[in-house]
Amino acid sequence: MRSFPIILTVAGFCLAACSDPSVAAQSASVPAAQDGQRGGGAPYEIQGSQVWDVPDPVSGRRYQVFVQLPASYAATPERRYPVLYVTDADYAFPILRQISRRVNLNGPVVEEFILVGLSYAVGEDGRASRNRDYTPTASGPSSARAMLHGGGAAYQTYLAAEVLPFIDARFRTDPSRRVLLGHSYGGLLAAQVMFTQPELFSGYVLGSPSLWFDQRHMFRMEADYARDHRNLAADVFIYIGAYETPGDSRRNTDDVDMVGDVRAFEQMLRDRAYPGLTIESQVLEDEDHLTVAPNGFTRALMAVLPASQ
Repeated sequence: MRSFPIILTVAGFCLAACSDPSVAAQSASVPAAQDGQRGGGAPYEIQGSQVWDVPDPVSGRRYQVFVQLPASYAATPERRYPVLYVTDADYAFPILRQISRRVNLNGPVVEEFILVGLSYAVGEDGRASRNRDYTPTASGPSSARAMLHGGGAAYQTYLAAEVLPFIDARFRTDPSRRVLLGHSYGGLLAAQVMFTQPELFSGYVLGSPSLWFDQRHMFRMEADYARDHRNLAADVFIYIGAYETPGDSRRNTDDVDMVGDVRAFEQMLRDRAYPGLTIESQVLEDEDHLTVAPNGFTRALMAVLPASQ
């Protein structure tokens, strides 16, 4: 049976997916140059990638997940892989896909993994999706008061009940090795999951996390967690741009000290002395809230998914 690619254009990129996952798995290991791109002004395709509809039966919203399988997937049918889930997939998925390939060109630096992008609700503006799905309370900033906030718990339930089982059932995953990576509000969501259902993921990457949200609500969530738990089994990596401070001309954030928040957050977790927690943070020089993501993604991959030496 012939399978036809599903073409989805997002944020200037086009993801090509096969209806048959085994065919898609094989194409994941084929260099793009071998098949070439369609000409005649057709959209650029990320060859070897897949797009799957994974709707939320509770809200009725239609979400999609983007999947990239590692190059060795088809050739090693007995092997299971760690999975990296990334929020804001419309921009983050293609960047992470290329970074994971490029850092290993001269030898293994990052372990092979299955990349899963968590996209915005179909038909919605991305800002509306992320403001609702990635925030823990309804108290959004004054600049976005007209938008719905506080759907983070519902979206987390959707991830746990729909997305993770879908990926584990369809691909050869290692469920004990899942990493959640989020930037900005995505980092806020990752922190929320970590303090409410830490067992969902073994690793958490908080990229320029919006810890300022609702008067530092995430600090209160951590305090609630600490009252009832003596351990937090997670590998945590946090990155932040050095320019993400008040008064800096390149901060691209509200008038809050995001660097200071990250340092306070890390120290708070270290002071808990959770025996199962490893944590590292990096302040990346010459980066602001918008430019830091590619650099932060690279550092994060090397920290949470290092290649075996």
